[in-house]
Amino acid sequence: MPAEIVRSAPGERPASGPAKSRQPPAAARNANSGAHPDSGRGAGKSSESGRNSDAGGSAVTSPAEPRVRARTPARATRRDELLRAAARLFAERGFRGVGIEQIGAAVGIRGPGIYRHFPSKDAVLVELLVGISQHLLDAAREARRVGASALETLDLLVCGHVEFALDNPDLIVIHDRDLWSLPEPAEREVRRLQRAYVEQWVDVLRQVRPELDAPTARARTHALFGLINSTPHSATDLHRAEMAVMLHTMALGAARG
Repeated sequence: MPAEIVRSAPGERPASGPAKSRQPPAAARNANSGAHPDSGRGAGKSSESGRNSDAGGSAVTSPAEPRVRARTPARATRRDELLRAAARLFAERGFRGVGIEQIGAAVGIRGPGIYRHFPSKDAVLVELLVGISQHLLDAAREARRVGASALETLDLLVCGHVEFALDNPDLIVIHDRDLWSLPEPAEREVRRLQRAYVEQWVDVLRQVRPELDAPTARARTHALFGLINSTPHSATDLHRAEMAVMLHTMALGAARG
């Protein structure tokens, strides 16, 4: 995965302007655990194709960029703890069912101390969903850089996404249910990053299967994401290592078949 904030709780000011009044699209409300942002299933469809398809247009500045600022190890650790706690709580209760004070309390922070790490609950959701989307895209680009062949690159892409899905089932749930609640600039950024991620897969699939046109390769990619991103529902009975092998084998077979 990899991998995408919500309206504020009563009395809480959102990080990016007033709370939105828009309702989630039907596709997002009914999404399964795939990764298609334009339909609520994760990484979105795109008319882009080719290796540099994500380079066009004016990119929205990533709301996750403040994470690159230097922080002391203790501060970074506490911030990461808050993100993990927020992901768990958002997945269990929904974004609107969690207050920022509850996130702080989950890691032992009381009162206003949490605001030293995040200005609002919206900012937490932005960092979760924009951050994982950027991570997946970076990992895909690295796989393409180091892969010695198209088949090896495809294997690396599958391995990377399986690891994401097994490590972050909470983020898959949050993306499917709460992507529409992100502040609009952050939502656009998630969709941009995920479209670019899809196109990395499309290019590699078409190298492995030259007979595929771009729309077919893109549809196949989304289907593969749906299979791998089933972990919130499927990774419950097997040990992690067994699940990883099964998902990798099934996804690689579907990609090459």
